[in-house]
Amino acid sequence: MISDFNYLDGNAAAGELGEMFATDITIAEVQCANCGATKRFAETHLYMSALGLVARCAVCEQVLLRLVALPERVLLDVRGMTYLSLNRPQRQARSA
Repeated sequence: MISDFNYLDGNAAAGELGEMFATDITIAEVQCANCGATKRFAETHLYMSALGLVARCAVCEQVLLRLVALPERVLLDVRGMTYLSLNRPQRQARSA
């Protein structure tokens, strides 16, 4: 079982994922494709190495996301998620 290893929570992925997305992914809701658990990305178990990061479900430890940052590209695998859901930013009302 993976839980014998040290991990960080999903907040540690904010920098890497922030380079790809224009919003804070750690507040996104994700659903595990394996067990169906729905949690905030910040609650995932994050394993980081020199090559990239792996986010695992906090309930069943299935891999949700893999990210590898290469010098000229970023590889992102999200097969372990059924969905990733974010709220749209509030738009400011136009003055008349």
